[in-house]
Amino acid sequence: MTDRKDVVIVGGGHNGLVAACYLARAGLSVRVLEKAPAMGGAAVSFRPFAGVDVRLSRYSYLVSLLPKQIIDELGLPIRLLRREVSSYTPVAHDGLLVDTADPAGTEASFRRMTGGDQDFRRWQDFYRMTASVAERLFPTVTQPLPSREQVRELVGDPGTCRALFDEPLNAVLERTFTDDTVRGVVLTDALIGTFAAADDGALRQNRCFLYHVIGNGTGDWDVPVGGMGAVTGALVDAAVRAGAELVNGAEVRSVDPDGVVGYVLDGQEVSVAAGHVLANVAPSVLAGLLGETQQEPEGAQLKVNMVLSRLPRLRDPHADPRRAFSGTFHVHEGYRELATGYAEAAGGAVPSVPPCEIYCHSLTDPSILGPAEQAAGAHTLTLFGLHMPARLFDDPAAKEAALRATVASLDSVLAEPIEDCLWRDEQGQPCIEAKTPLDLRQELAMPGGHIFHGDLAWPWAEDDAEVGTWGVATAHERILLCGAGARRGGGVSGIPGHNAAMAVLEALA
Repeated sequence: MTDRKDVVIVGGGHNGLVAACYLARAGLSVRVLEKAPAMGGAAVSFRPFAGVDVRLSRYSYLVSLLPKQIIDELGLPIRLLRREVSSYTPVAHDGLLVDTADPAGTEASFRRMTGGDQDFRRWQDFYRMTASVAERLFPTVTQPLPSREQVRELVGDPGTCRALFDEPLNAVLERTFTDDTVRGVVLTDALIGTFAAADDGALRQNRCFLYHVIGNGTGDWDVPVGGMGAVTGALVDAAVRAGAELVNGAEVRSVDPDGVVGYVLDGQEVSVAAGHVLANVAPSVLAGLLGETQQEPEGAQLKVNMVLSRLPRLRDPHADPRRAFSGTFHVHEGYRELATGYAEAAGGAVPSVPPCEIYCHSLTDPSILGPAEQAAGAHTLTLFGLHMPARLFDDPAAKEAALRATVASLDSVLAEPIEDCLWRDEQGQPCIEAKTPLDLRQELAMPGGHIFHGDLAWPWAEDDAEVGTWGVATAHERILLCGAGARRGGGVSGIPGHNAAMAVLEALA
């Protein structure tokens, strides 16, 4: 006999949990099916190193796009802390330190590195522009989809729309900034999880950049206190309190357009019928469950997690490592370096000098460290490597080669090898692990290891039929997307989960 629920959610990542909270609080019967032993998907914390009491945000690690509206409406006890420094970029024996709380210090850093104040003034103007867009655009992401024309009217300035929405990002960067490092620092936000050149005519880089600068109307990327596992923990508690049924170890095998979901639990085949099925999986994964086919996307990043016994010394005599690593620490992410890395990767080779960026969670939030590790001065480093597409890792030896090249890239801007600073686990092994796109495909069922489940979409309707909808529809009326592959998806945001829940409640009203 087939069980019945109002809503079945396939996938227990943070978006599925957000949807479960809203729907269960509205009085609907909700079952969340998750293959892993615990909920959370990519928004989880792990202690990956034997005998080391450090809870790393193993996959996703910072929060910008999670609306305060969702936190408040669901009563989530999530604390987000602003990082002390925005970014630091080492260049030779100097560096660019951007501290939004210290404009004078930032100006001095720009002047020292660029030899003048032109790029600093233009930097201020550029980010005033993006802040204005963020303030106007972000409130729309938890509302029905506006049209492209409505967004342009909302933004108000045709020049801004041209720069961000219409022409490849390289155009505005090259006419605005003169310094290679400054151009590169801006461009990095367009390349997180996105394999594209600055002049990509498909504007994938522009879409990625837009999502990176609009979060909560400010574009700030904040540190979740307790790590990403604390975010998931708060959502799990809220979903259970609301009455949602959370099922771990449930491997979904099929989804029927009529709303019947088949899965295996404890070796037994189970089916459940639902009025609506929310797919908190990538669109290509959903297609497979429906018996359809869809091309798999390609992820393009190398994630490296480290535990350190101490922060490394820097070549730059002006830089304090505690400040440099508290924000985003850019490594070989100059404008030309990013172009070279892309060209090499597109040609099938690991970049010779991999561009990457790093931050230290424990400088802002030491609660992820155990008492002994805190007392000993331990820290964590999270490294995100750009231009590492899945195609590079078909050869099993490529992962180790990419990690070696990335560590060498990092070492080149330090005054000592990072290996000398790594904590050792109880077997005496250095505390460093790497995750390629293929690892993410295997561990998280992210097709192609794409952290956004596919190329990000513009946060507005692409045609008249989509205007006023929630951006979560599929070809099947009962089946809705509620994961990163929905319109206005990507990142740790809860936005697709919220919007899928609103679509269900709207349909039932």
